[in-house]
Amino acid sequence: MHTDQSYHCPRLLIAAPMSGSGKTTLMAGLIKALASKGLRVAPCKVGPDYIDPTYHSLAAERPCHNLDAWMLPPDLIPTVLAQHTRDADVTLIEGVMGLFDGYGGRDDSGSSAHIARITDTPVLIVLDVRSQARTAAALVHGLRDFDRSIHVAGVILNRVGSPKHARMVTEAIEGHVGIPVLGALGREETLHLPERHLGLIPTAEPGRWRTWLQQAADLVTAHIDLEQLLALAASASPLLADAMPVLSARTRDDRTVIAVARDPAFSFLYEDNLTLLRQAGATIAFFSPMHDQALPPNTRALYLCGGFPELYAEVLSHNQTMRTAIRQAAAVGMPVYAECGGLMYLTEAITDQHEQTHAMVGVIPGQSVMSGRLTLGYRTIEAVSDNWLWQTGEIMRGHEFHYSTWHTAATPLSAYTILPDEWRPEPRREGIQTSNVIASYIHLHFLAYPELAMRFVAAAAAWQPRPYHLDEATGA
Repeated sequence: MHTDQSYHCPRLLIAAPMSGSGKTTLMAGLIKALASKGLRVAPCKVGPDYIDPTYHSLAAERPCHNLDAWMLPPDLIPTVLAQHTRDADVTLIEGVMGLFDGYGGRDDSGSSAHIARITDTPVLIVLDVRSQARTAAALVHGLRDFDRSIHVAGVILNRVGSPKHARMVTEAIEGHVGIPVLGALGREETLHLPERHLGLIPTAEPGRWRTWLQQAADLVTAHIDLEQLLALAASASPLLADAMPVLSARTRDDRTVIAVARDPAFSFLYEDNLTLLRQAGATIAFFSPMHDQALPPNTRALYLCGGFPELYAEVLSHNQTMRTAIRQAAAVGMPVYAECGGLMYLTEAITDQHEQTHAMVGVIPGQSVMSGRLTLGYRTIEAVSDNWLWQTGEIMRGHEFHYSTWHTAATPLSAYTILPDEWRPEPRREGIQTSNVIASYIHLHFLAYPELAMRFVAAAAAWQPRPYHLDEATGA
């Protein structure tokens, strides 16, 4: 993409040699610390992750947007970044895994380095220096020189053992590599975030998140040179980007309501997906499958996003009124789109991690069972038949991240084929479409395929309620 538009966008990308180095904690603490100084901080996250951004959104009090150069066209990334940061004083981007870790080993597609390169963003390395001293300088030297098109601008030390340890590592890095060390954090056990099978716990769930954020911000303020950090961010070159694609609504009708699941059980959703649906003419109404007793007024389509329904299966099951309402909606042909956790909720039952089985909506045959085995990765899919959301033969990129498997004795109509790649040499049919229900373990980013948002809204606008019979509503 070639453009003559440039935007002043002070920014840094927070990266590390590997996962577990403390990027998320430091990033959230930095956002809160800078926001406490009155700065408008725009948070972003590299890759498809849904959970880490919840911490950054809470700290910044504005949405955290994903920058994924594998699911989205890489030349769109500067535009996405410019769109979501042009009103900010500084932008902080949290990396994913190690700096150069992306889709595969042959190149760094989709990695933090990829994002840094195509947005010309300086990189700040978070270095866990437990059990090392001068070797830390060799690691920084390697990260800087592995690809000199990436500008490694500074280092923050994490988990130092003492002031003497921090001084020793700082002298090695600054003396032998010439990259400034902006500060050091100790081994603060109070900042350890609880994790479970899919990583950190999202802030949509109950927790002492604001207290934790303030503790992180206090430590950052005490031990990190924030003025130097802001100076490094300000050194970023102007961001070159086109104007953001904007969908124009064919018609604007407040009755075209897409009801979107949002509660502790359902929180995995890209903010850009909602923006595109609104631009295409929809009114977004959030509802809780856990607690609400009815769908929002004028609902004409359902968006059941991913999350942790297995952790709240008992509560979801007990809310029989909502399960019936969704079953009724599907029975009379309302467009329903479900991703991952949404698919699990639509099955007949969920067997949770304690091997307890809980009744679910029952629109999809079979049940979801927690397997203890992680299915993770980017996927390329091909639509196998026409429906209201996609057309036969269309190719889309997405990702999946789940520990459950869907078990059914039926042979439902598949929604798509997962195309072969270097790790999975055989194509396989997955997902389901039945009536106007489309359900899948694949998560999609609508910015890569804006026509999906247009079709979603068109299907919602076209749907008209009709009476249903009891046997339809009960799935009999």
